[in-house]
Order: sequence, then structure tokens, then C-alpha cells
Amino acid sequence: MSEQYDVVVIGGGPAGYPCAIRASQLGFKTACIDAWVNKDSTPAFGGTCLNAGCIPSKALLESSELVHRAQHEFAKHGIGVGEVSVDLARMQARKTEVSKSLTGGIKQLFTASKVTGLFGTGKLLGNGQVEYKSHDGQTQVLSAKHIVIATGSEPVNLTKIAAFDGERIVDSWGALDFTEVPKRLGVIGAGVIGVELGSVWSRLGAKVTILEALPGFLPMVDAAISKEALRHLTKQGLDIRFGAKVSGAKAGKKGVTVEFEQDGKTQSEEFDKLIVAVGRRPNTTGLNAEAVGVKLTDRGFVQVDPHYKTSVPGIYAVGDVIGGAMLAHKGIEEGVALAEQLAGHHTQVNYNAVPSVVYTAPEIAWVGLSEEQAKAAGHEVKTGSGSFMASGRAKAMEQAGGTIKVISDAKTDRILGVHAVGPFVSELIAEAVVALEFAATTEDIALIMHAHPSLAETFHDAILLVDGRAVHAINKPKR
Repeated sequence: MSEQYDVVVIGGGPAGYPCAIRASQLGFKTACIDAWVNKDSTPAFGGTCLNAGCIPSKALLESSELVHRAQHEFAKHGIGVGEVSVDLARMQARKTEVSKSLTGGIKQLFTASKVTGLFGTGKLLGNGQVEYKSHDGQTQVLSAKHIVIATGSEPVNLTKIAAFDGERIVDSWGALDFTEVPKRLGVIGAGVIGVELGSVWSRLGAKVTILEALPGFLPMVDAAISKEALRHLTKQGLDIRFGAKVSGAKAGKKGVTVEFEQDGKTQSEEFDKLIVAVGRRPNTTGLNAEAVGVKLTDRGFVQVDPHYKTSVPGIYAVGDVIGGAMLAHKGIEEGVALAEQLAGHHTQVNYNAVPSVVYTAPEIAWVGLSEEQAKAAGHEVKTGSGSFMASGRAKAMEQAGGTIKVISDAKTDRILGVHAVGPFVSELIAEAVVALEFAATTEDIALIMHAHPSLAETFHDAILLVDGRAVHAINKPKR
């Protein structure tokens, strides 16, 4: 006999667990299966994000930024702390505590929402059935009208070039668990993950070299903002080399030798540790998807229609496993939208208003089109750039570096995108997301009062500068 549910979600990460909770709230009898096991052998909901990605990395980014500020900024505030010491073991313990408090919270949410949480693996059997196998090997068949694949993604392993060995050559999870600060750290990939991890260990004392095959930095970010962000990160000591194509990495007892080609020349570097951060791939291992008729793309993602339906009736997919922006908040919204659609609601995700953030210091954040993308799409654009140098709040915080840039359509005044580098732009970008969601014009935001002194005023300044209306910044002459 199989256990009968209305909805069975395979995967308890940022796409899966919100989907399960919302489905239960809407009256569906719901189960959520999750396979995650931490390195201490404890299972946990929350997927990569809460256990080995977003949350632990932000905990270490915060700790390492405090170290950096104590070493380089506190004196400017008149605060003397003497020689700053780092207890890495305690720092790592705090990181783990932060993650566990949140993953434990999901279990509480499941209980409160009457979701059956199951630790183990889920395998598609067809005909509305899922084989659930617990971590101790016991199996059970679950039947459901709706089955949701939310199995997430995993780091790309360069098996023929720099294969993970868990010791010298590590993925992003391994990079969060170093027990000592490497003297020489190599990173392959100058994307969001590579730059964040490089920043953590650079602040803690490592000499960090980042090798990026692409010719430029963060190509999805507006060129002016990307250029400024790179200047700040380089000034902090990150050695980022572009056009550096890694051809091989060999780990030895004392380190890793990495060979790469740059400017037509073959070069090599020696590192104590090497982080491979070249992207993520969909995780469908053991799912039995293709065997039951679920179509995958040529890159291995689960193929879905605009309503997250796969090629098999009754089976759906959300989150990283379907591709697009591999972001936790995008997965959350997809999971919730799907649950509501199953209940007959007309919910959809606006993929033109998905924010992205790099949690370095200064932070980098963006939503919508860059100036380059807007022009390529045929828009006649007008832009405004507000500097944090003009912000009294930023100056008081000793964090006055950075810029917020607004890109608008010159004919309609509609805001097309906002790209920024500066203090707490991860929080400030929310106003820009709301603006895009409601199809706001620059005039709409210009008429909104912003608190003084606040960092948000810089966004207001950028908006006013679009049309030469700023009173706290010098307007550029109209051409």
C-alpha cells in the first residue's frame, strides 16, 4: 500500500520547501522529500542555500568584513583595538550555528503548516508515484496527484582540468570549511561565488588570485558599475586576471600547480588551495526523470512550460533544476507560484524584475537591463548616476564609495534597470525591484520623499539626475 498525498515535492531547498508550505496552506496534503546530509552526517532541509551556499557564505563574509574594518577603518572613527586576532574555529562555528538555526526553522515551519517532511531520496516511478528511500535504507511508495521536482543544482566539476579532491581542489562548499587561512589561494571563476569566496579569504589574510576565462568582469552588470566594482575589489588586494583559460591543475602534498593561458602565453601558479567556482549544473542524479518520460534540455535541465509543467502530466519542476537565474529568491517565487497555480490561482513570476546581489564590500546589486542591454534591445535610453560620495549617511559610515545608476527609456520615462555598487545596495535594490514591478517612471520615484540622511537618498539622486533635476549633486549638461 502506498501513502496517498495531493502534492509530493522532491527537494527541500529554496524552491521546494516554500512550494510544500504554500501547497499545504492551500489545503493540499503535502510531503517534502529532501536528500541533504551535512558533513557531520546530520540531515537538514534548506538545500545548498541554507547549508552550503547563501547563508554560510554570508556569515563568513560578515565576519571577515568586520575583521577588515577593525584593521583598516576603526581608527578613523577614533576606535583603537590594537592588533586584531582571528579565531577561525570560532568563526566557522558561528557560521554553522547560523545555518543550523535556519534549517531547524524549516522543520518547525513544516510542523506548523502540516507538511510531512521526509529525509532521504525521491525517485520517480511514473503513474503518479514516487519511491521514497530514507537515509537508513527503508523504502516506501508515495502516490500524488501532483509531483514537483525541486532538486536544485550542484557545482560544475572540471573533471578533466581541475577535478575536486576535497583537500587541495575544492568546490564552493569545501571553500567555506577551511580550518586555516591559506597563504596562497587560487580561484577559477570571477563570477558571484568566486568573488565572494575570494573576498572572505583575502580579508582574513590570504593572497588571492582569481583566474577568469572571460575578457571582462561580471558581463551581466552595467559596464560603468562593473568597472567601478572591479576597481574597489582590486584595491582591496584581489588579483583578478581576465582572459585566463585554465588548462590543468595538479595537486601535490604541499599545494596545487595551475596552468593557464593568458595573452597567448602559457603560465603557471602555485597555490595552497584551489577553489573551482565556474558555475552550477542541474541536479537530477537518481531522479529517474528520463525513464518516466520527463524531457531534459541538452544541458540537463528539466524542460518546463510557462506553468512549470514537464512533458509528463502531473509532474512539475521549479528552481535551479529548470535553469534561468540560479538564485534562491527566484526559486522561492517559482515554488510559491506553482503551488498557487495548482490551487487555481493566476500567479506568475516576473522574470524581468529578478534582483541579483554580490555580497562583497562594497556590495554589487542589479535588477533589469544595463545600459548596454537596453540599447541592444532597441531602447533610446537616458541615465542618471548617483554617487555615495554625496551621501551624508555613507560618509558617516566611512563607506562613501560607490554609485547607483538608473537606466530609463527616453521616450516613455519607464525605468528599465538599476545597477549599483556601494554600501548595503543589497537592501536598496528592493526599491528598484518594486519600481520595475509597478512599471514606474523616473518621475514616479522623483516625487517620492526619501528620509534624510539615508543611503536610499542616493537612489533618489540617481533618479533626479536622469532628467537633470538633482539639487544635491551636479547635473550633467544636456546634449
